[in-house]
Amino acid sequence: MNMSGLFEFHVSPIELIVRGTLIYWFLFLMFRFVLRRDAGAVGIADILLVVLVADASQNAMGGGYDTVTEGCVLVGTLIGWNYLVDWASYRWEAVARFAEPAPLLLIDRGRVLARNLRREFLTREDLDAQLRMKGVESPSQVRQAYMESDGKFSVVRYDSAQAQGASDGDERVPGA
Repeated sequence: MNMSGLFEFHVSPIELIVRGTLIYWFLFLMFRFVLRRDAGAVGIADILLVVLVADASQNAMGGGYDTVTEGCVLVGTLIGWNYLVDWASYRWEAVARFAEPAPLLLIDRGRVLARNLRREFLTREDLDAQLRMKGVESPSQVRQAYMESDGKFSVVRYDSAQAQGASDGDERVPGA
């Protein structure tokens, strides 16, 4: 076995960086704008990084690239972009708004917003199931309900006096 051959470049490091960058941004945009609901509790960039690093590492270890060094350059490029997006999101609000979708209002003052449900391909049954998991029997008990950027639901309920028509009361957020 030729140990020095494991660390030689057979593909230009610039090409690896460009390939990694293109794939990162293509998949980031797909996750950001298409797969919001399926993301679960982990951030989009985190899922993306795990998938890409796993694939890049597998190719480097399994011989998909000619050397380990090429795989390391690609993995480093992916981690670098992920760090840069996280850093920029923390530093600038505009980047944060681009990197993570805003919460989507699903119920407003007891009224289900069917247009927003359709936008995320959520059925009324999906929404009702989420409400039941939050201890809510009917949308009329809900001041506002959102689908958060991680795909989870948050619900702000009326207190019992407001649900019966009183004009004042405090918001109560289950699980908060």
